[in-house]
Amino acid sequence: MAKTIKRDNRGIAVAATIVACWFGLLAYLLHFPIDFSSPLPYLFLLLQTHLYTGLFITAHDAMHGVVAPGRPTLNRLIGTVTAFLFAYNWYPRLLPKHHQHHRHVATEEDPDYHHGSFWPWYYSFLKNYITWWQIVLMAITYNVLQLFFPLENVIMFWMVPAILATFQLFYFGTYLPHRGEHAPENRHKSGTQAKNHLWAFVSCYFFGYHYEHHDKPYLPWWQLYKAKG
Repeated sequence: MAKTIKRDNRGIAVAATIVACWFGLLAYLLHFPIDFSSPLPYLFLLLQTHLYTGLFITAHDAMHGVVAPGRPTLNRLIGTVTAFLFAYNWYPRLLPKHHQHHRHVATEEDPDYHHGSFWPWYYSFLKNYITWWQIVLMAITYNVLQLFFPLENVIMFWMVPAILATFQLFYFGTYLPHRGEHAPENRHKSGTQAKNHLWAFVSCYFFGYHYEHHDKPYLPWWQLYKAKG
């Protein structure tokens, strides 16, 4: 008899909150009068970056079926939407790559892994995930947005946060946990941040607890802290 997965609406609510906050803040910031001598625009930029990262983390959770457990169609829809909002990433393309990463972590068959220093690894990461049609769609969106909003707002609150979020995801979710050699008994070939739930959330939605994620991929990001010993 097939196992019935219990439906849980909390992941849907969390995903909806992230999308609503991302969209609402972006709509506000595109009209926001920028004073470069004030710290406020930079704080808003960092907050929008964090929400961009949240979009991708939500898509990532959907890849593990934990945004809308028991509802595969809705789960996939949420993953597709949140991935697309993050610089037009295509969920059906990301999904097999991510599961390949989990099956072959830190090996030559791992699409996220690169045996080298930081910048070559980052370049390899971007080259593996960014496609030409994403660049075209971003360019079109950029040119459309600047017809309606100030150019500096479009750059500072739409373009730059997407770039910074890509860096954030790579640094905390790929480079730090998988760099270097891991002990033979480390079956997930993954490191982990020191226990600090506030920093773990701010830095990358608890994905600095990366060994814990590989060990318990069925935990959504908002429950991942519970796996930290």
